[in-house]
Amino acid sequence: MNITFLMSRYEWRPSGGYRVVCEYANQLVSRGHQVTIVHPRHLLCPAPPEKLHGHRRVRKMVEACRELAFKPSVDWQPIDKRVRLLYVPNSEPRYIPDGDILFATAWGTVQSVLECPTTKGEKCYLIQGYETWQGPKNLVDETWRAPLRKIVISKWLLELGGSLGSKGLVYIPNAISHERYRLVRPIRQRGRQVSMLYASAQIKGGSDGLEALSIAKTKYPDLKAVFFGLNLLRPRIPKWIDYYRNPPQDFLIRSIYNESSIYLAPSLSEGSPLPPAEAACCGCALVGTDIGGFREYIEHGVTGLLSPPSDPKALAENLCLLLQDGELRIRLATAANTYLNRFTWDHSADMLEAFLTGVVRNVSMDQDPVECSN
Repeated sequence: MNITFLMSRYEWRPSGGYRVVCEYANQLVSRGHQVTIVHPRHLLCPAPPEKLHGHRRVRKMVEACRELAFKPSVDWQPIDKRVRLLYVPNSEPRYIPDGDILFATAWGTVQSVLECPTTKGEKCYLIQGYETWQGPKNLVDETWRAPLRKIVISKWLLELGGSLGSKGLVYIPNAISHERYRLVRPIRQRGRQVSMLYASAQIKGGSDGLEALSIAKTKYPDLKAVFFGLNLLRPRIPKWIDYYRNPPQDFLIRSIYNESSIYLAPSLSEGSPLPPAEAACCGCALVGTDIGGFREYIEHGVTGLLSPPSDPKALAENLCLLLQDGELRIRLATAANTYLNRFTWDHSADMLEAFLTGVVRNVSMDQDPVECSN
């Protein structure tokens, strides 16, 4: 099959959404399919501009100019040389290759896919989150009901799609590259170090995570914290917290995940995020917010600890519980590590390939949601 993924510009940066597309592209080309990832600099139907003020507005303008002026680098994600990366001016059909399957990969690319002729392939939609943080809710909801074949990456998105009136949803879970994200340092031998992905976007809950860590620091002065993210400059965080901008994967795995005893995940909404799962595969105990994306692999008291979102004090209580009780931390970290072993890209790619075969054979979309689970 000839498969095309249409990306939106904000997905060019190091992100879970892009990484998932690249992992599937690698898997598909290894199975003999032809895969193209199209990167338009402009979308025909872009999202309404965000209402930003002050330094955030200036930073957004600088980022947009940089992305328009330079071809994006994807050195942070292994991509098979057989995957075709296509950089085009916009999302007009003439810039999208003909093929068997055409995927929208974010709500902002759906309209461009819908306007493509049938020569571009059967139209599909890889839904990786409820993107109301990226666009108006009414427009985002419309994309869920668009006449596309849809895949969701988590069970909470499957349930949400049903409530929005979306037809024919198929659930294919995200997976982990276990050959990369693995235990190097034994779980039992770790000190009081907490790692966290820090982002300025409100939806990532960075300020809540920072407040929770500050509370924990007053109780455990020997606590160390390591943040990583994409901020061009060091974010406004205390000096006792180390910060690494877009660290190399080997450094992230060995020197951050494998040196940390706990991974802190304070997000307000996630589809099915990769970093906490990858940290758990490297031996971290998980402390997160009780949101759909984390419930995909965190069961409270079994594979991690959950607390209500936007409640840094409750987050700090769970964090302090594991800093105090080493045996509980070890038990939760071990359970999460074992549980996540079942999520492999080989198996998820098997499900994706079966889905694509069904689409090409023109299986009806007017059916109840389907779970293709592990």
